[in-house]
Amino acid sequence: MHASQGRSAGLGLALASAFAFGGSGVAAKPLIEAGLDPLHVVWLRVAGAALVMLPVAWRHRDLLRRKPALLAGFGLLAVAGVQAFYFASISRIPVGVALLIEYLAPALVLGWVRFVQRRPVTRAAALGVVLAVGGLACVVQIWSGLSFDLIGLLLALGAACCQVGYFVLSDQSGDESDPVDPLGVIAYGLLFGALVLTVVARPWGMEWSVLAGRADMDGTGVPAWLLLGWIVLIATVLAYVTGVVSVRRLSPQVAGVVACLEAVIATVLAWVLLGEHLEAPQIIGGAVVLVGAFIAQSSTPKAASAEPVAGSGKNTRDESELSAARTGA
Repeated sequence: MHASQGRSAGLGLALASAFAFGGSGVAAKPLIEAGLDPLHVVWLRVAGAALVMLPVAWRHRDLLRRKPALLAGFGLLAVAGVQAFYFASISRIPVGVALLIEYLAPALVLGWVRFVQRRPVTRAAALGVVLAVGGLACVVQIWSGLSFDLIGLLLALGAACCQVGYFVLSDQSGDESDPVDPLGVIAYGLLFGALVLTVVARPWGMEWSVLAGRADMDGTGVPAWLLLGWIVLIATVLAYVTGVVSVRRLSPQVAGVVACLEAVIATVLAWVLLGEHLEAPQIIGGAVVLVGAFIAQSSTPKAASAEPVAGSGKNTRDESELSAARTGA
C-alpha cells in the first residue's frame, strides 16, 4: 500500500514538474515580445530562482569543495546555456518547435559516444536517433525548404548541445563513492548560472519599465510581473524540485516517459495561450521525436562503461535525478 502511494505521489510530482517546465516558454515569450531581451528574461529567471534556493545552497555548501567542476558545468551548460539558447530561439520560432529540437540532446549524446568516444551503441539506441531526427524533419517541414527561421532553429540546437555538454560532464564527474544531492547541485548551478548571465546579459541596461506594464498573450493583456513570477517560482524552482523528488519515487524509465510530456504540454499551452498552431505532420513528427528521444535517453550509458550502449537501469539514483533536472528548459 505504501509503495503504491509513493509511486502515485511520484507520478503526480513528475506531472507537476513537466507542466511547470512546459509553461516556461509560454510565459517568457510575451515578455520578450513586450520589449525584454531574451538574455534579460533568462537572467531574471535564473537570478530569481537562485535567491529562492539560497537556503538549499547553504545547506550543501560542502559541494563547493567536493564537486566544483560539476557545479560549474551545471551552471554554465544546464542552466545558463540551455535556457539562454532556448529563450533566444522562442523569440524567433514557435515554443513547441524549439523544445522539440532541444529533445534531440539524448540522440546527440549517443552520437558523441559513437563517433567521438568510438564506443559501440545498440540497435535500439540507433533506432532512437533515427526516429528523433526523422521526427524533427517533420516538425520543421523540411520538404518545404526549411520554412522556419534558420537562426531560431540553430539557437534551439544550441540548447540541445548545451544539454549534451552537461550529460558528458556529469558522466565524467560522477563518483559513486562520493554521491551528491541533486538539490544542492541545482541550487549552486542556479547561483553559478546567475553569475555568468550577469556578465553576459548586463541587466543594468534592462528595460525595467516593461515589468511594470502588461504583456500581450494572444490578444489578452497579462501583468508582466505575474508572468515573471510564474517563470521564477513555478517554471524554475517548483519544476526543478518536483522533478528531482519525483525521480526518487519512480523508476528512471517512468520518470523519463513523464519528462517527455514537457514538450507536449508546452506545445498545447502555446497553442491555447499564444495561438501557435502546429499542422498535423508537425504534431506526428513531434510524437516521433519524443519516442526517439526517450529510447535514446534510456540507452545512454555512463562514460566509464566499456559495454555497448544497452537499455536503461545503469545509472545511479543521483545521476537519474540530475538527468531529470537538466532536461527542463
